[in-house]
Amino acid sequence: MDFLNYEFMQRALLAAVLVGITAPAVGIYLVQRRQALMGDGIGHVAMTGVGLGFLLSWSPVWMATLVSVLGAVLMELIRWYGRTRGDIALAMLFYGGMAGGVMLINLAPNGSNANLTSYLFGSLSTVSESDVTAIILLAAFVVLVTLGLRRQLFAVSQDEEFARVTGLPVRALNLLTAITAAVTVTVAMRVVGLLLVSALMVVPVAAAQQLTRSFAATFAIAVAIGITVTIGGTVTSYYQDVPPGATIVLLTIGAFIALTALATPLARRRARALAAAQPSGDPAECAIPAGRESDGKVSV
Repeated sequence: MDFLNYEFMQRALLAAVLVGITAPAVGIYLVQRRQALMGDGIGHVAMTGVGLGFLLSWSPVWMATLVSVLGAVLMELIRWYGRTRGDIALAMLFYGGMAGGVMLINLAPNGSNANLTSYLFGSLSTVSESDVTAIILLAAFVVLVTLGLRRQLFAVSQDEEFARVTGLPVRALNLLTAITAAVTVTVAMRVVGLLLVSALMVVPVAAAQQLTRSFAATFAIAVAIGITVTIGGTVTSYYQDVPPGATIVLLTIGAFIALTALATPLARRRARALAAAQPSGDPAECAIPAGRESDGKVSV
């Protein structure tokens, strides 16, 4: 535990815990909406924000947040109105964001590709006190949205048409989801990196789904996995001198493989137990519920 004596590791661990909470908390809605790669696209756009931050001598985290939010809103607008050429527009947005970030950071007086690398793949030693403050504030916003509006966001993620019929502001909630995803990307970029953050938003959710299909249980397990792998990856990167982002993602994939291997025999055991519990004779779907036999009819 000697790493706790260093302030940069204290900051890195705090940032890692916040990333472990926020990334799966947003990712569960993206997985439900079949937009698992949305975080990757926002990460490309955020690179322009990082480059602008260096060029204007402003906080790269806050500038990346602003640019990412604008990019996420534009992505939603393209999804709504760009029915035919929307994929081409999104591709130009993503790759333009990446190219813009590289160009701007090289034009900055104190910028270089080395600066950009720490944002692309994460870096423990570069997490400053101002970064931690920004991450705490942004993470608080993400947690408030994902927990406070979980019923509405889940309804829209499951079935937009049904949510619209029930009177929910579907477009506003879709925009809020996109904005929250953009904020999460900037929260995670100092620890995991812009190019790898999407994995931390999606893979813990997929791993949790191997054990349960309940939304609440999946949410809780995904967040628990996120916290575990971010702390484990951060500590491992300190002792082994390996990139934190890559370490965290590999641990996340390892957790998915382990839970998948565990879930398969458990599912078979539950199926056998369910089959053994069924009464002999009539199939389960034809069985008459207890207390309904007297009049010869089954109540519907």
